Amino acid sequence: MSGKKPTPKKTVVKKPAVKKTAAKATPVVVTPGKQYAVLLGDIKQRIRHAQSRAWLTVNAEMIRLYWSIGQLIDTRQQQEGWGAAVIPRLARDLHNELPEEKGFSERSIKRMLAFYRLYPDAALGREFVPQPVAQIEAAAPGKAKVSQAVALFAPDLLLALPWGHHAMLMEKVKDAAVRGWYMQQASVNGWSRHFLLDHIRANTHLRAGKAASNFKLRLPEPDSALVQETLKDPYLFDFLTLEEPFRERELETGLIAHLEKFLLELGQGFAFVGRQYRVPVDDEDFYIDLLFYHLKLRCYVVIELKRGAFKPEYAGKVNFYCSVVDDCLRHGSDNPTIGLILCQTRNKVLAEYTLQGIDKPIGVSSYELTRVLPTELQSSLPTVEQLESELGELKDDKGSDT
Repeated sequence: MSGKKPTPKKTVVKKPAVKKTAAKATPVVVTPGKQYAVLLGDIKQRIRHAQSRAWLTVNAEMIRLYWSIGQLIDTRQQQEGWGAAVIPRLARDLHNELPEEKGFSERSIKRMLAFYRLYPDAALGREFVPQPVAQIEAAAPGKAKVSQAVALFAPDLLLALPWGHHAMLMEKVKDAAVRGWYMQQASVNGWSRHFLLDHIRANTHLRAGKAASNFKLRLPEPDSALVQETLKDPYLFDFLTLEEPFRERELETGLIAHLEKFLLELGQGFAFVGRQYRVPVDDEDFYIDLLFYHLKLRCYVVIELKRGAFKPEYAGKVNFYCSVVDDCLRHGSDNPTIGLILCQTRNKVLAEYTLQGIDKPIGVSSYELTRVLPTELQSSLPTVEQLESELGELKDDKGSDT
């Protein structure tokens, strides 16, 4: 036998298997300070909602009251044959009987009577729950017809506007269809009385939806109609102090310097994204004059500023910018990017022919740096020659006095 000893076997000790457990999500710890901030925010929101509902209710009741007073006076005048003299008597007696009540002067009562006579079929004496202004649909000015007075001046629209708005509209806008358009726009866009007056003076109803475009060819209904109605022609930049000749960069700088006024002229929904916005393509950089995002249309808006008249080659450049923005910035939920070319003048036929062969939805509008005076006001203003003649006569008078 050999003297070799057998090799002892190695004992392998198996470690107990460790069960893998899914990592537990770290609980979000809400500190007392955060809890209080959430509570405070909820209470503030409820207070504002309650105030809004209360204002709608109070305003609606006041409009109903004024309409019903006008109805009472109109009915009695027809039945009893009373003339206009009853109104100042009513104003005096109401002041004596209810001295603490305001808003029932002779002028105010005449407005109530005029308000009823403008909207006799509105039936505001019935119970009606007013809606928030954001729920009221806006109609295009071209679709508003006087023959559709009942639909045009629906109770929810009449009750949504403050009395001061109604008084201004009755005084400034005599055409029923135009008045209905401004009424709807003021309700939907939340225009103040001052802002409403600015739009009336600027004849916004004549400019809305007038841009030359290819929206009907490139966008489905009703999107195409909504986009068309969003753009104007011409745009009024009378808040600028530019003088001819000026450069396009000076125009751009002036609009950004008066960004708030520029946004108001563009209309509700435009949010400023950037000026000379850089869009890289391969190894080159390109710069968009002005880039906006429209919150209501849910799309980017590329604006190209041009001095002088519209030229067909401008459309190709804006079409390129829209394509780049769609590829690089547009999200899945966004609508196609819209282009807007702003020129000092534009030939509508030339613009429409140009846009027919363009892939992207683009509009072409003009802009004015000064607001044109109404014809009746122009005729009442003296000419330069008349002013010089008047000044000359004043100098002669002074000379003769000495």
